[in-house]
Formats: sequence, C-alpha cells, structure tokens
Amino acid sequence: MRKKVKVLIVDDSALVRQRLTQILEADPEIEVIATAGDPFIAANKLRTEVPDVITLDVEMPKMDGITFLRRLMSQHPIPVVIISSLTEKGTETALRALECGAVDFIPKSQLAIYTPAEDQQTFVCDVIKVAARVTPKRKSVTAPLTVAPKLSSDVILKPVVNKSMIQTTEKVVAVGASTGGTEALRVFLEALPLDSPGIVIVQHMPEMFTRQFANRLDSTCKISVKEAAHGDTVLRGHALIAPGNRHMLLKRSGARYYVEINDGPPVNRHRPSVDVLFRSVAQYAGRNSTGILMTGMGDDGAKGLLEMKTAGAMTIAQDEKTSVVFGMPKEAIRIGAATKVLALDDMAAAVVRG
Repeated sequence: MRKKVKVLIVDDSALVRQRLTQILEADPEIEVIATAGDPFIAANKLRTEVPDVITLDVEMPKMDGITFLRRLMSQHPIPVVIISSLTEKGTETALRALECGAVDFIPKSQLAIYTPAEDQQTFVCDVIKVAARVTPKRKSVTAPLTVAPKLSSDVILKPVVNKSMIQTTEKVVAVGASTGGTEALRVFLEALPLDSPGIVIVQHMPEMFTRQFANRLDSTCKISVKEAAHGDTVLRGHALIAPGNRHMLLKRSGARYYVEINDGPPVNRHRPSVDVLFRSVAQYAGRNSTGILMTGMGDDGAKGLLEMKTAGAMTIAQDEKTSVVFGMPKEAIRIGAATKVLALDDMAAAVVRG
C-alpha cells in the first residue's frame, strides 16, 4: 500500500483549515496530520512530527507566512504550498513566497464551500501530491476523486497539415511551464538580451496572478514582459504571458505575428494550456519557431512540442536535474518531441544562437 502524503495546514482561518482538511482527506493518498492557526503553533507541531508538505497562508497574525517560510527554508526545508487570496496584495505576496522557496500555490477560491466541480478538489490534491515529491533547496534567510475528461487541443484548434504561409524571417519562441516554472522563467528571461526573438509563454497560473507575475519580470529583465491582451503583436525584445484562465494562440497576418486570447474549455485540464499554444505556433510559425518545455507536473505541452518539431521547429526540454518537477519535459522526451535536452541556465544561449 502506497505511503500517504502527510500534510500540515497552517492558516489563521478555522473555516479554511476545516475545508482544506475535508478536501485533502477525501483523497485516500493524503493524510492531514495537524493544523495550526499561526506559525508559532506550526513550529511547535514540527517538533513532534515532520510532514511531507506544509500548506501555508501568507497573511496571518503574530508572524506572516513569508517570514515563517524564509526561516523554514533556511533551517529545515520542507515542500510548502502557498494558500493565497486572489487579490492584488495576495498575488504579490504569493509570488514573493515562490521566490523564497515555495513549490506552488493554491488560490483560496479553490476551497470555496460551494465548489460545484470535483475538478477543483482534484487540482488541490494533485498540487499537494506533486509537492511531496519535490526536494526543496536550503535557502539563506536573506535569500479517488471523480476526474473530468481530459480534453486535447483539438477542442480549440484543429490540426492543419502542410499549411502554406508567406515567408518571414521573424522568429518566435514559445515557452510552456507549470510547477516550478515561475522561478525557471525568471532565470531564462533575465538572461535574454534586448534583441531576443519575440516570446509567447504559457505558465499554469490562475487569473490575477499572471499580471503581477509579468510586472515583476518586466522590472528585472532587459526585455519587456507583459500579460498578453487579445491582438498583441509579437515583437523582438518582448515577452507575452498568457492571462490566467484563458488560452493564448499565436496567429499571423502577412509577416506579422500576433496573439489571440481564447475562452475555450480547459485542455489537459488546464486553461491556459501549453498544448494549445504550441499547436498554434506549429501551424503559424513552423520552422521559424523554437519551443521550450520547462518544469511542471503532468504532460501538457508534450504533444504540442512534438507538433512543433514535426513542423521544423527547434524544440527544447528542460533536464531532470534543473527541473523542480520532471513531468512535462520528461513526457516530451519520452515521445521524442525534444531535439535538445538542456539545463535551465543553458536555454537562453540556445535561443540566441537559434
């Protein structure tokens, strides 16, 4: 019998602690070993039993979640999943937590008492189980549920064979990422020069988070980074990040590439989906594109990367050593979708070289 994932819940809301316990313990592979109303209570509980995963609120009395997280990661790293409200302040704090070593985050909206679909509960449990497989790095203080059908990108964009296009010399780089991707994208984008090819990105992330995430990257990168809007042109030295809860597709008018924002159904249980973006890039950019599949759980993006490779694109999968979760890139490698397997630090140079 598989060992259960042991979870410690830290949140000052008794209702959240109760609801999260209810969701997690509905999964036979997860056990909530304790709950705590603040970081001090959590620290005391850690003295008697060490969990596999900690869920952590970021706005709490006595000690905020970020301070607790930084101390935890500097002394005894344990996989941490942030529980955050979808507010401007909440998303900014959650992104800071990811920079401090948190594995992933769950919007508090997923814990709603009147959640209508088991898909949301499945999402919460999947995040916890993936986090349990992560080995977090030490950082200094200064530093069975019902599952909905898994749809393919056919529901958004049908495959097209031998589509003829006006020739262009403009290059497009398409990037997909999930768990661990916020840090991987930061490393990749900060290493790119101003004259880099135009970049389109899908990072599995709920709405409200993507705009804050793009703004943070824009402040630290040489290139410009923004949350994509319908009709945005893909330009050299610019990166567009798909807005949370909406698909992003690459389109083309003459020699101009632009993005379309789409409200179609989730693909691979994700919206935005990497497969949707990659298929559109294969169709509209073909050999003028580069596809990169970064760290993440599941297999979203693997088939799309193979379509890009078939269309003549250079395709890259992140290696296991530098991936937080070697799921998406592993699947791409398994089906022969990656022409190169690279460490995270080597990706920017590969893109510049073309």
